[in-house]
Amino acid sequence: MKNLFARTLLSLIVLAGAMGLLLFVPAGTIHYWQAWVYLAIFIGISLLVSIYLLRNDPALLERRMKGGPTAEKRATQKIAMLFASLGFVSLLVVPAINYRFVGSSLPLAIEFAGDVLVVVGFYFIFLVYRENTFASATIGVSENQKVVSTGPYALVRHPMYASAMLYVVGTPLALGSYWGLLGVAVMAPAIIWRLLDEEKFLAQNLVGYAEYQKQVRSRLLPGVW
Repeated sequence: MKNLFARTLLSLIVLAGAMGLLLFVPAGTIHYWQAWVYLAIFIGISLLVSIYLLRNDPALLERRMKGGPTAEKRATQKIAMLFASLGFVSLLVVPAINYRFVGSSLPLAIEFAGDVLVVVGFYFIFLVYRENTFASATIGVSENQKVVSTGPYALVRHPMYASAMLYVVGTPLALGSYWGLLGVAVMAPAIIWRLLDEEKFLAQNLVGYAEYQKQVRSRLLPGVW
């Protein structure tokens, strides 16, 4: 347990450092208060969720730490995750460059709304973790895994991705840049491609998933798609 906490804490420190470099180096200054607020929210909530999982579902925390393009076994997922990762990097770098040359171009209310979207997105992701102990960061089927159709899974088939899109959209707004929304145009197709391939895999390998698809029709937006 202590080892898992140490690895989790180290990964968050590394993540915070990497995100800080992606924000403050392109911005050319550390006096980018929107970035400090965003980092505090992102890393702070990530730490709180990690502590919750450490206490209540360490196996899920362990699985969530094994993510990214290199962790995927399917070629399609490797490519989708690569584009999603590049898209997330652009969500940070583009607003930072925008700040460097023109400063914040958004009203304070919009920046605050962006921070709220980030918080709400993380909250819904927390609900997904609480409902589904098999919410791995990579595509696969674990031993004894069952279809989850309760909680957020009763509304959409991919509540994790739906929740993530909230903080994806909120990130450039919180950082004071409409230009940063270009990163969403990179991430959204990658996420959709990933979930479609994931559905195909689960329908073939997870007992009961095909029936679940018939029960819950919406993938990301209830009643829309």
